[in-house]
Amino acid sequence: MFKEFKTFIARGNVLDLAVAVIIGAAFGKIVTSLTEDVIMPVIGKIFGGLDFSGYFLRMGPVPATYTGSLSDYAALKKAGVPLLGYGEFITQAANFIIVAFIIFMIVRAVNRLMPKAEAPVAAAPVEPADVTLLREIRDELKARPRV
Repeated sequence: MFKEFKTFIARGNVLDLAVAVIIGAAFGKIVTSLTEDVIMPVIGKIFGGLDFSGYFLRMGPVPATYTGSLSDYAALKKAGVPLLGYGEFITQAANFIIVAFIIFMIVRAVNRLMPKAEAPVAAAPVEPADVTLLREIRDELKARPRV
């Protein structure tokens, strides 16, 4: 069993996948920071202080012991109030679009840098002998002077 496991792990695809997962996790943190710390504040500034994370609907009662703000999504969520956090969904959707766009740009750049594979040259189709003969006859007739 250990030998089979070693063979499984030693395959190139498994190692490539492991590296991709690790790099993807690190890349995800970078994009999350880019979105939350750079892009969303700019969008908020453009739209007059708009903060998507504060948009939510309360779906249930607030506990009587709660003393925080009724507009603080994180505090209400921590207090156990059932919330529909559509603002957080908007933020995550923006994160996804940004990640997808960045990945698209990276793949596009890599495709431009990579040499294009030579397309296999297809052999010219062999035409039947009668078609070749008819072409030769046509060409001969065109070459003769008209009387």
